[in-house]
Amino acid sequence: MQRLGSLLLKSSEVIQGLRFYSQGIRAIQDLDLLKILQSEINHELTSKPPAQGDESGSLLDFVLEWDSPKTQDVVLRKKSESGEEVAISALLRGQSFEPDGEFPPATDVKMKVCIKKPGLRSILLFDCEVSNRGEDKSGFNIQNAYYIQSASCLSPSVYRGPLFSDLDPQLQDELKKYLEARGIGESLLNFLLLRLGKKEQSQYVNWLQKLESAFRESD
Repeated sequence: MQRLGSLLLKSSEVIQGLRFYSQGIRAIQDLDLLKILQSEINHELTSKPPAQGDESGSLLDFVLEWDSPKTQDVVLRKKSESGEEVAISALLRGQSFEPDGEFPPATDVKMKVCIKKPGLRSILLFDCEVSNRGEDKSGFNIQNAYYIQSASCLSPSVYRGPLFSDLDPQLQDELKKYLEARGIGESLLNFLLLRLGKKEQSQYVNWLQKLESAFRESD
């Protein structure tokens, strides 16, 4: 009986020792993770964001209507003397890490352009893709062009027009010139690339800091 009690005592001590060992390993792993997080935060805070086209890009006569730190998009708007309204919504497309752990420069932006004529309920909607073409140049391509009878006619079953790529090439070119005449040009596109690139980096740093805080609180 005494021998059995001694064996049970030794087993309990072994289990306790293994538990302490496991806790020690976990504490070391958590500490390593915190160090890596802190290193990444410091790197992001001290490094300059990658260049996004010509940094002299500007809003022109647009107004920055929406740029919340909690969302990925920005919204620009302007109203001409004739009463025509132009609204732009833009956000970065999904990005992935480079092999060295860096975010690539913002070179791919999804942009929607809505144009409303005065006195009309109809809206022209363009789905566009903005890209940084290197050497401080940026440009855009139209992916889709829609005619929407009114804001209440947004059902996916409503016919909005053919595929943009199916349109006559000359018509495609003229529709692009139509947008360019309304200020959708290189200067504005450079502004969007730069603004969204900085926004992405700021949100990434904020996410890292929240992650670091969560691991600190769990210690």
